[in-house]
Amino acid sequence: MKRFSLLRQTGIMFILTLVLAVATGGSADAAGNELTIKGSTTVLPVAQVMAEVFMDRNPDVDISVQGGGSGVGIASLLDGTTDIADSSRKIKDKEIAKAEEKGMTPHEIVIAMDGIAVIVHPSNILSYLSKEQIKAIYTGKVSNWAEIGGEDRKIVVVSRDTSSGTFEAFENLALDKEKVRPDALTTASNQAVVMTVASSPNAIGYAGLGYLTDKVKPLRVDEVECTRETILSGAYPLSRPLFMYTKGEPEGGTKLFIDFILSEEGQKLVDEEGFVGLK
Repeated sequence: MKRFSLLRQTGIMFILTLVLAVATGGSADAAGNELTIKGSTTVLPVAQVMAEVFMDRNPDVDISVQGGGSGVGIASLLDGTTDIADSSRKIKDKEIAKAEEKGMTPHEIVIAMDGIAVIVHPSNILSYLSKEQIKAIYTGKVSNWAEIGGEDRKIVVVSRDTSSGTFEAFENLALDKEKVRPDALTTASNQAVVMTVASSPNAIGYAGLGYLTDKVKPLRVDEVECTRETILSGAYPLSRPLFMYTKGEPEGGTKLFIDFILSEEGQKLVDEEGFVGLK
């Protein structure tokens, strides 16, 4: 469906050398020629492709891009070990309070939209689930596909770890904040969810739109497909914004990088990565 980067496959940190936009008259951050980005594995491929293109144009600042989850990204922003925190969920009140204790005001930037696709193995005969059925599966009220019109098979429930913004968004949007069943298989990334579901005919999982492949089948939710159009219109029930957070208003190299992401060209790259651009 779309290309996968080495970073998405491995989740390890990579270093990209970029030159800050000479053409725009920008300059590097006061701290020097380094920029660090950490956080959401959902936002990770967007950050990667932006850095790759930005690098092709401007050679001079080292940008380190690393995953780990939305919680890790925001915690890193608060402890001063990253310049940009990628997040697939909104910053929490307690995180804002912690930032304020340190004299910091996190600045929120919406950089794209996404839909959390509910996925099953392609052999699954179902093509649709209601939000209530999804909730029943994930909270343990339904454990066999036959209970909701499928074949007589035990359901293998695949979820994300609790540091994941995708987990928190799914918990809010699909489960009404109820707890995920204790026997769910916990994975560390969107890619891991897709790989697990693709290898198990009885599995159900969820992942960002940009991670879908032909090895899994996305289900309609409340009879609505997870597409760019339904996400932008808000018709798809599991739609969400994707964020980057900075320490106050972005400046210097950080601002130049954010401005590029929000530009018409940057938003086209968001679309090419399988997510939903704002323009």
